[in-house]
Amino acid sequence: MRIASAEVVVTSPGRNFVTLRLTTDEGLVGLGDGTLNGRELAVVAYLRDHVAPLLVGRDAHRIEDTWQLLHRGAYWRRGPVTMTAIAAVDVALWDLKAKAAGMPLYQLLGGASRSGLLAYGHASGRDTEELFDSIRHHLDEGFRAIRVQTSIPGVGSVYGVSSVRAAGERADHYEPAVRAGLSIEEGWDTRAYLRHVPTVFEAVRSEFGAELPLLHDGHHRMTPIQAARLGRDLEPYDLFWLEDCTPIEDQEALRLVRQHTVTPLAVGEVLSSVWDYQTLLRERLVDYVRSSVTHTGGITGLRRLLDLAALHGARSGMHGATDISPVGMAAALHLGLAIHNFGIQEYMPHPEVTGKVFGTSFTFADGLLHPGDEVGLGVDLDVAAAERFPYEPAYLPVARLADGTVHDW
Repeated sequence: MRIASAEVVVTSPGRNFVTLRLTTDEGLVGLGDGTLNGRELAVVAYLRDHVAPLLVGRDAHRIEDTWQLLHRGAYWRRGPVTMTAIAAVDVALWDLKAKAAGMPLYQLLGGASRSGLLAYGHASGRDTEELFDSIRHHLDEGFRAIRVQTSIPGVGSVYGVSSVRAAGERADHYEPAVRAGLSIEEGWDTRAYLRHVPTVFEAVRSEFGAELPLLHDGHHRMTPIQAARLGRDLEPYDLFWLEDCTPIEDQEALRLVRQHTVTPLAVGEVLSSVWDYQTLLRERLVDYVRSSVTHTGGITGLRRLLDLAALHGARSGMHGATDISPVGMAAALHLGLAIHNFGIQEYMPHPEVTGKVFGTSFTFADGLLHPGDEVGLGVDLDVAAAERFPYEPAYLPVARLADGTVHDW
């Protein structure tokens, strides 16, 4: 089964997506997600100019060999652009192999380890009333675990919360990538945040009880001692996890956080390889691994990481916001269904317009996701429809402190 063509499809049905489409000499089509939020065209160039010429004529069954070729053969290893491009190829090859075998991908990965994947939704609000409405809406939709994000008094726009809404739009709809020529700037005040967030979780627990799993994303904005304080202050509210509490480049910083709190920690959506986790896992500094199939070298790359995590008692918590395309989400679900150390799956449903380009077989019911039982990934790409949604430049925000200093957003 030889690769006959490698096509990179860029489309924007609701947001920008990059999809690698591999076609074999037998007519099978495999899809891989190459979306890198805010830097999509860097991956497009990497795939089109450097990777695609290496693929045509290769045996599509040789997944491991191709992964090593693209990783070791580039010499300049790792990094988000390289690993996202490798992921696109890897997932497309797994899709092809499963289609050739006539079975859903998770069967090739060892079969199902569970009946479905617990998913958490994103609840948010500009005030307590709006936040409660958002949580109730998610519970009505079937979610059994909720991430809680809230506005901060005295601070304008905040990560995870929409400051403005279109007519008829859900209060908790949130897309941070702004379709404009330049990044927008948001203000930030960590002390105000640290004072406010524990009061929010106290209110949520009082309203919704002790059983509902609650999560929160710090989005890299705290120093180690600030993160330690927040983790300690949130202990009475029994969080499922506190995510990305400090900038992850300084992994040893989590030693200090661990010394001061037993709140579970999740990190890694911006990390791109198993090598990035050596200190974190060896020293048991994290409880959940947040890397995605799309940004961590595909199923082959992420499974290596999750196997290492399993040896150190850590579980998966794969990134699953709308900057992961339906192709990448399907790949995450197949992998999550198969591995033993699954923890939880982030799930932000894509807007309806995305379905005009991507057809999917995965389902969400009673709080659980399932990839479906169609052969391969279970995702189709309508190329003609994709052409009707051209790429639009979009940038993630930048945060600044009150004195104008650029801060982690």
